[in-house]
Amino acid sequence: MNTPAQSNPSIRYLALGDSYTIGESVPESDRWPNQLAAMLSNNGKQIEVTIVARTGWTTSELWQGIQAVGPQGSFDMVSLLIGVNNQYRGYDINEYREEFRFLLGKAVGYAGGDADRVIVLSIPDWGVTPFAEGRDGGEIAAQIDAFNAVNLEESQKAGVHYVDVTPVSRVAVNDPGLIAGDGLHPSGKMYAEWARLALPIALKILE
Repeated sequence: MNTPAQSNPSIRYLALGDSYTIGESVPESDRWPNQLAAMLSNNGKQIEVTIVARTGWTTSELWQGIQAVGPQGSFDMVSLLIGVNNQYRGYDINEYREEFRFLLGKAVGYAGGDADRVIVLSIPDWGVTPFAEGRDGGEIAAQIDAFNAVNLEESQKAGVHYVDVTPVSRVAVNDPGLIAGDGLHPSGKMYAEWARLALPIALKILE
């Protein structure tokens, strides 16, 4: 977390998700929410980042985690990225829709009821990673696209911002530097791309 200067009160940012938000296999400073906060600090914003995320979490597990942590107060900005583990485990997509919609409502609540302060990120495509070798990459991509169609539709209904990181995630098929050492999760370089995509929206939210 950044330590705010007393003369410049910090902006509270809550990031909700799974391994892609907690930054499995990368240093804390390379997590995409932390890189976004660093980019915002370069624009004169002091950001206090709170992350509620864990590797392997599904939508229902994220809600359990949120309840366990119990984030307090209202946040100036909230991000939500969840669903890859629902897809990976073969969970029902209609169940995902219901649980994602519920989580999105909670995210808006943490943003003081202001949907314009919420950013949803699409699910990246892990099918292009070395971890997926021997699996049907086309089938994985199709399933990821189907889950993303759901979270995009629900995001549009809720009136929140949406950042599509899936196309840049697929660039990793030709750039090993975008994959972390575990052969599955994004590297800091990839997370920087996500943060750059989110930055214009975050700046607008925090104007």
